[in-house]
Amino acid sequence: MIVKNLKVFLQNVWKNRLLTDTILETDKYLDILFIQKLSWSFIYTILSSSSKERDKIVGTPNYSNWLTFSRPSTDNSHPRMISYINTRLSHMWFSLRKDIFNHRNINCILFFNNGNILFMINIYFNNHQLALNYLKNIEANLCNVLIMASDFNIRDSDCNSSYPFHLIYSDTLLNIADLFDFKLSYSI
Repeated sequence: MIVKNLKVFLQNVWKNRLLTDTILETDKYLDILFIQKLSWSFIYTILSSSSKERDKIVGTPNYSNWLTFSRPSTDNSHPRMISYINTRLSHMWFSLRKDIFNHRNINCILFFNNGNILFMINIYFNNHQLALNYLKNIEANLCNVLIMASDFNIRDSDCNSSYPFHLIYSDTLLNIADLFDFKLSYSI
């Protein structure tokens, strides 16, 4: 598989589990799915090793034809995005790299293609721009980034001409894009 043929899809599902299930079930021709603002819900209970109460297992949709990459959930905090890789690409050895970006709103995934190490980054930018501020304040020497995907959540005239205002977040995003030598692509 050559990376220029990869079919990547990004969707903010607004915590709609049915939408996530529909995408995973029907879009099997896609290679990579970046799902943002996903739904975490109760799956089942298991015996607890620490108390007489049963532990609740909370999770996201999981399908056998998709590899799932997400940070672990904690008691009071769930990741805001997840990355699904079609199992037909499993020979490319995908791996979640929390050691590079250790943030609940960022998935950094390493994979191999024709002897090269490449990265994909799935970022959820909330209205407080927590991930953007994190990226601005860390030093990461990361090359070979194939794609950084996000809905960016920046309502700014630079990103969308229908917004009359310019925000500082837009400048920060452009600086980060320059740092990684990214080209930005906008869709409405």
